Amino acid sequence: MKRLTLPLLRVRASVRDRSRGTLIAGPAQFPCALGKTGRTRAKREGDGASPQGCFRLRGGFYRPDHFGARPPAGLALRPIRPGDGWCDDPRDRRYNRPIPLPAPGISAERLWREDGLYDLVIDLDYNRGPIRRGRGSAIFLHVARPGFLPTEGCVALRRADLVRLLARLGPDTRLLI
Repeated sequence: MKRLTLPLLRVRASVRDRSRGTLIAGPAQFPCALGKTGRTRAKREGDGASPQGCFRLRGGFYRPDHFGARPPAGLALRPIRPGDGWCDDPRDRRYNRPIPLPAPGISAERLWREDGLYDLVIDLDYNRGPIRRGRGSAIFLHVARPGFLPTEGCVALRRADLVRLLARLGPDTRLLI
């Protein structure tokens, strides 16, 4: 039997701690971490805020040596390789796009991380078309740090919750922050 795809995920911010919230997926609710400065409608590179808006899920990445087989997903997923990165340098023409590493002379996020945060990553359609330099990059749904410590602007869930949710996500799912 085919599982139904969730049409909308909603993030509700905590009133006590702006860097935390709850991700609501149908009847399920999951604690989540948000950007260290909360949410904003005027996202800027390096501001530590999660962008407010409704975003398409563009697909994602997983770390095969930490998962083994590809996790069940309704989205396109590709394995992360040790040389995979994401350009977060507004001066570079590849800003807010995947790039190969090393990338001398530019700032880039390493996707192959030892801390497990990017073991599973969903690329949110934030600032992806058209890409506006300096308006924020590498905005993902990814694995949370222990204790739900704040992100640099992403939304982060416990690994088990993200894996559970992944099977219910599809190309028509939207994330409302």
